[in-house]
Amino acid sequence: MFLGIDVGTFESKGVLVASDGTVLAEARRRHGIDSPEVGHFEQDPEKVWWADVVSIAQELTGRPEASNISGVAVSAIGPCVVATDENLRPLRPAILYGIDTRASRQIDSLLLSIGADEISERSGNALTSQSAGPKIAWLKDEEPEIWAQSRWFMTSQSFLVAKLTGEVTIDHATAGYFHPLYDLATGQWNVSGCEDFVDAAQLPRIGWSTEIAGLVTAAAAAETGIPFGTPVIIGTTDAPAEAVGAGVVADGQLMAMYGSSGYFIRVGDRLRVAPQLWSAPFVFENTYVLASGTSTAGTATRWIADMFSLTEEQDDLTFTSLIALAAQSEPGSRGVLALPHFAGERTPFQDSTSRAVVIGLDLQHSRADVARALLEGVGHSIAAAILAFNSADAPITRVTAIGGATKNRFIIGTVSTVIGLEQDVADTAGAAFGDAFLAAMGVGAIRDPSEISAWVRVRETIRPDEATRDALASDHEDYMALYEALAPLQRKRNRKHDGQ
Repeated sequence: MFLGIDVGTFESKGVLVASDGTVLAEARRRHGIDSPEVGHFEQDPEKVWWADVVSIAQELTGRPEASNISGVAVSAIGPCVVATDENLRPLRPAILYGIDTRASRQIDSLLLSIGADEISERSGNALTSQSAGPKIAWLKDEEPEIWAQSRWFMTSQSFLVAKLTGEVTIDHATAGYFHPLYDLATGQWNVSGCEDFVDAAQLPRIGWSTEIAGLVTAAAAAETGIPFGTPVIIGTTDAPAEAVGAGVVADGQLMAMYGSSGYFIRVGDRLRVAPQLWSAPFVFENTYVLASGTSTAGTATRWIADMFSLTEEQDDLTFTSLIALAAQSEPGSRGVLALPHFAGERTPFQDSTSRAVVIGLDLQHSRADVARALLEGVGHSIAAAILAFNSADAPITRVTAIGGATKNRFIIGTVSTVIGLEQDVADTAGAAFGDAFLAAMGVGAIRDPSEISAWVRVRETIRPDEATRDALASDHEDYMALYEALAPLQRKRNRKHDGQ
């Protein structure tokens, strides 16, 4: 059997999976996220990530079913920046992925010093808040004492794999987001023009996700309960692991992850580069991805529930109450339209200064109209990120949806109707399930990625609603126009707020 553990933004999950894909046991742990300043999002690698892995592993390895663990894989949120000393001790909280927008000044500086064309040619991507390189530069500029002590700059699963094995590694799929430090053509680190803030020797060894990073050490075995000497693969971040766990492994297939943020991966058999999208290797050799993402999805939904005082002890009750409230309105929210850009927006705008807006309100509107408009707005933001693939000559043959927000019909229904495609909602244990499959491949128990199809089941299929398609398509055009109209003002207000 195989142990997969995924550390997400708000929850970690682990599964024990048999070689036929049967989930034998699972465990979950909730955790929080820190935002010490506007645009800063952090988590403690030891107290959150490693503590969750230890707790979950102890629970699962203590189960009677855990008699023969043949391989382990860990995934986590990313790309993050974790600065550690030579003993793998984190020197500060980890800087999170694209929702953290602190490094805008460093992005501008790198664009000036290296050049946008050179960065694009090298990494296949523009520099955005999703890029890890500028966040390392931010450490040097803003926390030079931490930067000076740093032996390693790694990401989330790199840290966890290192804690398990002592080996500092990173997969190509994640290294591909360390722009501008990763050369997409050669698959190697290239720190040319960045030598003032990072040395290639401070970055992890790069390998494919299914390669074995090392074996569980005696110290890690004592902490986690995972048997000493168990193979641990290099692994990947949560999104590629989610894609694998959802059965998205072939050319043209798209994984739509409805989580705390939205993330969308299209698998391809050749490299494609597009300005609005992120290009990177996939988890298997000679495969690639184009990816897009939104800054909020589930986090916006939670904010809406909190704002309307609908929060319950159990999340399911909270979102049931929110959906019931929104259902009192009608498709199109009776003319109310929302930009759900609570933390800026990623694809297709790549604008960290954009903020949430609601327009069209009059004295006849109700809480239900506003709630529905915000939920439909999340749907419009996700649809915009998926439609961006059309600009890259990257046709989508199948959409597989996963994540907690797939239970929200206002969001997922808006998406299918606007993009005009069905979405198969996968009945899967998520990224941890994908991790287990990758671990099975890593130790040779499974030979071909296509074998994942025998592991995955479809829970339901969401189809476009022809009755509301014209109205929601019109709303989507207005959604895009609203962003463009307000973007200059939003940037001006952000500068004023920041005192610039």
